[in-house]
Amino acid sequence: MSEILVVDDEPALLRTLRINLGARQYAVRTAATGGEALDRAAHHSPDAVLLDLGLPDLDGMDVLRGLRRRSAVPIIVLSGRSGAADRIGALDAGADDYLTKPFLMEELLARLRAVLRRPPVAGPAGSAPVIGDHTVDLAATTVTGPDGPVRLTPTEWRILALLLASPGRLVPGRRILREVWGPGQEQHGNYLRVYLAGLRRKLERDPARPRHLITEPGIGYRYEP
Repeated sequence: MSEILVVDDEPALLRTLRINLGARQYAVRTAATGGEALDRAAHHSPDAVLLDLGLPDLDGMDVLRGLRRRSAVPIIVLSGRSGAADRIGALDAGADDYLTKPFLMEELLARLRAVLRRPPVAGPAGSAPVIGDHTVDLAATTVTGPDGPVRLTPTEWRILALLLASPGRLVPGRRILREVWGPGQEQHGNYLRVYLAGLRRKLERDPARPRHLITEPGIGYRYEP
């Protein structure tokens, strides 16, 4: 039974989520403040977190960053903030998905199932893919280049892990969008273009002429060893 931590200061929404998740055999813990959320996550290690950004004590983005620093637990943001900048900011800070209030319960449940299905960022023991002058250790989630460690965001790691899992093979863009951002996001190819450009800047010797992170226009991407 997966345990879900629900963080929201709206009692009615907490009650609704507890009932709906419980009916589908999830164990549910709730928190009405950011402080409670961080405390419960530290002591109970949930399998996923549903996080509202509008909390009474702490900014939800600070709670998101605090959760992400402690673990790789899947986090779905539930927020009344619908702007693109808010979505991108939350995803860059470590959220796995972002759902704007009000939302359909079935959509939330589908997105929750999707993040719980995702494998952890890891690779075969002893594997060490190379991209340009950089060595990637998927098990340790580290990248080492000629000037030392290179920091990747959680979203960049998820994209890179999908590509490295199928060396030399095309990974459809729609699949990456679905697995990284969740169901219903398959049309947002601009997300991928931005993140792939960032990965190339960090990892390729010549980002303008990538050798390892290849775009197949209109189809998807592949990692070329």
